[in-house]
Amino acid sequence: MKYPKGLRRNRINSPNGSGMPDGEVSYGSRGMTLEKDLDFTNNYYLERKKAVIHKKPTPVQIVNVDYPSRNKAKISEAYFKVPSTSDYNGIYRGRYIDFEAKETKNKTRFPFINIHDHQVEHMKQCHNSGGIVFIIIKFSSYDEAYLLPFEHFLRFWECFKNDGRKSIRYTDVRENSMLLKQSINPRIDYLSAVDEFYFENGE
Repeated sequence: MKYPKGLRRNRINSPNGSGMPDGEVSYGSRGMTLEKDLDFTNNYYLERKKAVIHKKPTPVQIVNVDYPSRNKAKISEAYFKVPSTSDYNGIYRGRYIDFEAKETKNKTRFPFINIHDHQVEHMKQCHNSGGIVFIIIKFSSYDEAYLLPFEHFLRFWECFKNDGRKSIRYTDVRENSMLLKQSINPRIDYLSAVDEFYFENGE
């Protein structure tokens, strides 16, 4: 079932605000970065032949190479380029998947500072071509990760580009996203949210 106007979230109301009942602890990503969690998750999916999804390598511009011997080359100077596309892509259930993954320590909002125009344009092209496109946002202070569908993200982005808010409020992320289940394996089960949002009744 799809949730176009405010998504159902797998959240349990609790006094501690963590999304977990009192006494229950989420072991999903304590001490882990979002990128490492997703690497573990993608390996889990791959090993079980559920999906083929990988992180795209960051483009590097090589400036200088030393050749100490005929069969050895050593890069002595190189610079990271600005990524031209989003962080992850792959195939799931016959559909192309493309998504960004961002982590913030901010407790009240997700700033747009780390997302670039060309990345959003790339995601828009993938979305318009029928791909499954979304952003995973992790609020590290709460140890909460959310899947924000691109069509919902785009509303906030277009507002920002028209001199609106330079961030998405935490409350708006919660309202327009799906809270992702975290566990030992998979670390962040984002494909369950993909099933629920993009495939009717998860079928």
